[in-house]
Amino acid sequence: MIDFLNLKSTNLQYRQDLLDACARVIDSGWYIGGSELAQFENEFSAFCGVRYCVGVANGLDALTLSLRAWKELGRLKDGDEVIVPANTYIASILAISANGLAPILVEPDEVSFNLSSVNVRRAISARTRVILPVHLYGQLVDMPTITALSEEYGLLVLEDAAQAHGAAIGGKRAGSWGDAAGFSFYPGKNLGALGDAGAITTDDADLASVLRALRNYGSHEKYKNQFKGVNSRLDEIQAAMLRVKLSKLLEETQHRRVIADVYLQGIRHPAVRLPQVKSVEQHVWHLFVVRTRQRLALQQYLAKQGIQTLIHYPVPPHLQPAYREWNRQSYPLTERMHEEVLSLPMGPTLSVQTAQQIVDAVNSFAGDL
Repeated sequence: MIDFLNLKSTNLQYRQDLLDACARVIDSGWYIGGSELAQFENEFSAFCGVRYCVGVANGLDALTLSLRAWKELGRLKDGDEVIVPANTYIASILAISANGLAPILVEPDEVSFNLSSVNVRRAISARTRVILPVHLYGQLVDMPTITALSEEYGLLVLEDAAQAHGAAIGGKRAGSWGDAAGFSFYPGKNLGALGDAGAITTDDADLASVLRALRNYGSHEKYKNQFKGVNSRLDEIQAAMLRVKLSKLLEETQHRRVIADVYLQGIRHPAVRLPQVKSVEQHVWHLFVVRTRQRLALQQYLAKQGIQTLIHYPVPPHLQPAYREWNRQSYPLTERMHEEVLSLPMGPTLSVQTAQQIVDAVNSFAGDL
């Protein structure tokens, strides 16, 4: 069986480094809010090209607390509108509704799967306060255009960079384009912890200060609570694991690009639509997602060939029971994408030879041509 993603082999490469990092934390006797977290925050902020990084418990909290901090700072209020792509994972939208804000769903760009600047402009109203671009599948949104739009209308930008660690345009990386950015370090991400973890990056000192309190019960100083905060702290063990993995990220990203190129150059099936990329640096290939109207048949065929594939994501947010108030709304392009997308195996230990086997299997699919 060719696994979609083999985390065991991914982490096996760095097993000793990870064990050493874990032992370092155990021997320190300090497990929350210590030097490993501080060093990771410094290293990741430098990697992204920003002044501040605030580690939190997971990627959803990274988005939720960013919006919450803007409310505490008086930059947002209940009912303000946040523009977000309709085809994103539901976490992007949960963060908005959890803060009493109004998610405004817009159709994506059909070529990139990402936020359409044309549709963003159409959706801007007098109540719009935030644009939330999602760098879906690892490809950076057209951030120069989104940034220009935000400046034109005086809007905040919160990047959902959960899938795009290291993606860049003109050398400027994900996490440094918006007023803030939320990252996930879920184990399957390009930069993955060995458990749940997340972070916010920003150049805004006031925002970073509020975030550091919010993640820690609303407190900068023990037993003095300035805000009604939460417990969302990136612990020392995960910070130590992430420091090891961060040092390997660029090398792993390059390998992902090699595998993606094997797919892009090799897959020639007329029923399979390949992703399109404007530049090499813009995509870090968290996922390699193709589109086909024969998704189920292709997925079943590949499974018979011993190739595991996944669907990201089968049901769009507006059709989920959690947002039943939207279930009658129609986003035709989003719905079509969710019916057609299929993710092929991708990861830092997938060999070129195995990728070529997958190419051959896709090309041999008979389907209903």
